[in-house]
Amino acid sequence: MKKLSLLLATNNEHKKREFLQIFKEFHIENIELLMINELLPNKIEIEESGKTFKENAFLKASGLFAITKIPTIADDSGLEIDELCGLPGVDSAIFAGEPRSDARNREKVISLLKQSDKKNFDARFKTIICSFSGENTEYFEGKCEGRIILEERGSKGFGYDSIFIPNGFEKTFAEMPAAEKNGISHRANAIREFVKSGNF
Repeated sequence: MKKLSLLLATNNEHKKREFLQIFKEFHIENIELLMINELLPNKIEIEESGKTFKENAFLKASGLFAITKIPTIADDSGLEIDELCGLPGVDSAIFAGEPRSDARNREKVISLLKQSDKKNFDARFKTIICSFSGENTEYFEGKCEGRIILEERGSKGFGYDSIFIPNGFEKTFAEMPAAEKNGISHRANAIREFVKSGNF
């Protein structure tokens, strides 16, 4: 069976593994998932100037398709904390400014929340996937509701995983094996919606 090439708009190996694990879950074997650095010798940065996850996902997917002419899937994800009025949101990756640092982003969130009198900090991870083929544009959304804690726990994962506990669990994402996290994560839920659509 000839494989369909899809470009994943990232150089993040964590994201690629997550996509591949969901493809395996649905017994999808006819997709070759490529990453930017496997195709292009020079580093390509698509400016994420959108004000929403949806806008940024579209900018990445359409921008890379324009360069490669390969159907592209891009996601934009972030953490929304109710106590911070939805922040860090689309700025999740750069919340503490440049240079980008997951550790500094977590430190900033914890510092801001420590100023609150509240003890519970409801939050959610959200992912929007944009699938762009040059002719069709489709979007798929995934969420994971939970709460933020004020101390880091766990060494797995990345980003805000060590301070986020999903609803129904006592472990942070960073304390979970990949298979357990991928069963409930925002990105995994969005990928499942993409795969279930069959539009690839």
